[in-house]
Amino acid sequence: MNEIIRKDVNEKWAHCGIIKAGDYFFLNYCVENVGGTIEEQINGAFDEMESRLALFGLTLENVVQMDCLFRDVWNIPIMERIIKERFNGKYPVRKSIQTEFAHVGGEKGLQFQADAVAYCV
Repeated sequence: MNEIIRKDVNEKWAHCGIIKAGDYFFLNYCVENVGGTIEEQINGAFDEMESRLALFGLTLENVVQMDCLFRDVWNIPIMERIIKERFNGKYPVRKSIQTEFAHVGGEKGLQFQADAVAYCV
């Protein structure tokens, strides 16, 4: 029987950064470089995703699905360029959503967040 393993637990926000359930790994709230350029924030989110995946010996190539949240959805082409640079042709399915973030910094703060599902046998 597979157990559920939670890592990167944040007691203040009452969530986990990554959970292993069977052969699937669920990641949320991958965010870094808040206040930086959109490129810095997208790369920072993927850096954070990589570090969480590494807790289980995985890489970005294990990501099979992503939800990408933008303050301005017109920044999708920037994200697509960065995905091409970082995912080595192993692209996940994804959707992009525009939202107002409930985060410190307002319009000059958080611009991008990624949530993901990874898979490994």
